[in-house]
Amino acid sequence: MNRPAPVEISYENMRFLITHNPTNATLNKFTEELKKYGVTTLVRVCDATYDKAPVEKEGIHVLGTCAGCTSFD
Repeated sequence: MNRPAPVEISYENMRFLITHNPTNATLNKFTEELKKYGVTTLVRVCDATYDKAPVEKEGIHVLGTCAGCTSFD
């Protein structure tokens, strides 16, 4: 399945990267894309479609706002 390219938005001193929701099968490529953009925190805004452990293993903090996601601290 073709996925849209990530879109980067900058506002003042903040940067946001809007992406598709990966699956466990596409997670390695997705994580590499996040690292390419220098992502340090990932915020899930839809139901989790992948295991967050491999992303966190790469040093990216995962937060979420949906059912089944890690809540904001």
